[in-house]
Order: sequence, then C-alpha cells, then structure tokens
Amino acid sequence: MASVFKRGRDKKKRRAFWYVSYTDHKGIRRTKKGFTDKTLTEQLGAKLENEALLRERGLIDPEDERIASQKASPISGHLDAFEKSLAPNSEKYVKLVMSRVRRIVDECGFEVAGDMNPEAVSTTLAEMMAEDGFGHRTYNHYAQALHTFCSWLVTSRRLPSNPVIGLERLNIDVDIRHPRRALSPDEVAKLVESARNSGETIADLSGEQRARVYITSFMTGLRRKELASLTPRSFDLDGSPPTLTVQATVSKHRKKDVLPLHPELVAMLREWTDGMQPDDFLFERLDRKKTWLMVKKDLERVGIPYETAEGISDFHAAGRHSHVTELLRSGASLPEARELARHADVRTTMKYTHIGMDDRAKALGNLRWQRIGSGARDSRPHGSSLNGNAKDCGNPARADESTEESETSGTRSRQSSLNGTKRQKSSDRVRFPPPPL
Repeated sequence: MASVFKRGRDKKKRRAFWYVSYTDHKGIRRTKKGFTDKTLTEQLGAKLENEALLRERGLIDPEDERIASQKASPISGHLDAFEKSLAPNSEKYVKLVMSRVRRIVDECGFEVAGDMNPEAVSTTLAEMMAEDGFGHRTYNHYAQALHTFCSWLVTSRRLPSNPVIGLERLNIDVDIRHPRRALSPDEVAKLVESARNSGETIADLSGEQRARVYITSFMTGLRRKELASLTPRSFDLDGSPPTLTVQATVSKHRKKDVLPLHPELVAMLREWTDGMQPDDFLFERLDRKKTWLMVKKDLERVGIPYETAEGISDFHAAGRHSHVTELLRSGASLPEARELARHADVRTTMKYTHIGMDDRAKALGNLRWQRIGSGARDSRPHGSSLNGNAKDCGNPARADESTEESETSGTRSRQSSLNGTKRQKSSDRVRFPPPPL
C-alpha cells in the first residue's frame, strides 16, 4: 500500500509538500515528492501503485516508458550530450555542426525531442534560405547536421527512430554558386613561373614557397589542410614506389591514406627536404592563409584570368580539380582517378573532371570507323557472299562463274540504281562520307 507523509521538519507547515512511499514492480520501496495538497498526493500514490502492478504483470513495457520519457525531456539536454559525443572530431567540425543544429532547433521552436518532424524543418530551412540568401548546398549542410544529430538520438537509444528521416535534400547541380574550372598543364606551368619570378610575398609566402605549393598541389591533388600537415616524415622517397602518407587527423574522411608519388616530384622533394628536421612543416599554417588571393595574383600577372565563364580558378581548382582532370586526360580510368582522389563515390570524382569542347572533339576524332558501302551492296540479302554462295566455294570453276555472274548482276544493279537516281531529286540522294585518308 502507498502511504503519504510529510517530513518531520515540515509537519507543522501548512504549505509543505507531501511525499508518497510505494513499492515498485521490482519490489523496491521508493519515495516520490507529491503536492502540497494531501488528496492530490494520495491520488498520485494510487497511480504509482497501479502502474507498478501493470508493469509487474507485463502490461506496461518499461522500455516504451523509458523512450516516452526521453521524448518528453528537454531537447537542450540531448544537444549537450550530442556535443560531448563529437569530441573525437576536430574543434572546427564540432563547432560547425552544433551551430547548425542549434539554429534549426531554435528557429523551429523545438522544446522536447518528440517535437521534431521533417515538415517543420523543411519549412524553416526554406525561410532561412530566403532570409540569408544561401544556396542549395548550404541548405543540405544544415539538413545533414540535423540528420546526424537525430541518428545519434537513435543509436544512443534516446529515440526509437530518426524523426527527420523524410527530410529531402535539394539538387545542388541547379544552384552552383561558385563553379570552378581546372587549369591546363601549360597554365599550371605559367602559374609556377609567375610565382617564382614575382619577387613578391603574398600571404606570408615567398615566390619560391608559393611555386612549391602549386607544384605539390597539382601533382598530388591534396587538399589545403593536408598540404599544411606535410613534413619530411610524411614521405617514403626510397620506397618502391615512393609514397606519401596523409594522417587520419587531417584527412577529410578521417582515414589514413597512402598515395604514390610522381617520379619528378620525388626528385624535387629530395631537394626541398634536404636539411629539414623530420617534423618540420613544408608549408606551415597553409590552411590559415588566403590561398585564393595568391593564386589570383599569380595568375593575373601572366595574363590568365582568375574567373571566366566556366568558373573561378581558386587554389582548390588550380590544384585538386586540375589534378583529377589531368589524370583522366592522361589515360587513367575513372576508378583509378577515384582512388587517387580518395573519393567515396565516383560521382564526386566526376564533379572534379572538367572536360571541355576540345577534349570532346579529340575523343570524337579518335573514333574508328569504316566507309559505308554503296547502296547496291547494302541491299544484298542477309548471309549472301560477295563472291557467290558458300556452297560453291569448294568448286573453283563454279566460283569463277558465280563471280562473273555476280559482277554482271552487280553492273546491272548499279546501272539500274543510277538510272533510278536520275529520276530522284538531288535533295533525296544518299550521300556518304569520304573514305579516311
């Protein structure tokens, strides 16, 4: 039986709280704070006893109750716990994800975890996009951040399912805000020479330092943060083949990558790392410099526009985009390019390939073809031989007669065809391409 009581120090206080003492479904005696009204507290005690009885008989699932309690708990507590779970990631990543998730939660007015739903989120994101003027890619970043949070709620057993599983992404291909264009090898060579001959320091990098950055970026396809992490210890120049190691802490997909090195880059790296300590950075703090600015100035110095109708040639485009594009132009297969670019999906690699009209014309020019025969030869029945039936091939005399008859018949057919062609309009005549030279 449940009993209600006041604590000893509160017995003479009229507005003091009553407490309920009851036995739960496991036989454990528990105490719960009630109300200042004794009758309400007695009703609470009866409710708790009844629920304990239902749980004991299996009519109430404790797991369902736990999830229901989590749904009704303040969402701020879940957000704090989620932020702590992101600790193994970089500080920048944690800050970016949490700022996006918290903004969506605040804009939608979600107070408890059970409030979240895809309709409210999509409406709010559309309003944010209209207000801030950001594009489809940023919209998807916000949606992905919230999806990550909700997936964590499921894996941590706080919710039974992802509440925003139906939230759709926008098509980024119809709203490209910053299209990029790859540089050709000649343009990359001019960019390197421009930096070396500039005699100018840009973003705290001398001309020679910028030239080395451009060369390494183009020949490895590394991202800016990955380039900034390189030390002599990152290279195995005497290996077979020589390799470069990108640590998981700086790799975008958080995995350790080992990449082969171009022989010419190996020779340059031997010179560049000569006399350096194993842990000295080749391009220290490069990830915090205005790399787009130095590329822009070095390009314009040699008359190469930074921005064209195809897009901009910022640092990422001049290095990584140009690297992937030239891999395919040099004969690498798409799977090989994907592996070297370290993309999880080949569709991402396709976005890094900038194949222009000249490339398409060259590919088309390499198409092999044979001259199409005349109309008379094309009209032969299927399976017939130019020199007679196959059964006559064993009789030389008959084969000669068949050949002579075939030639005579072919002459008549061509003559008939020519006579018929004369009666056709010139616009109706079939024209064939000239034979290859």
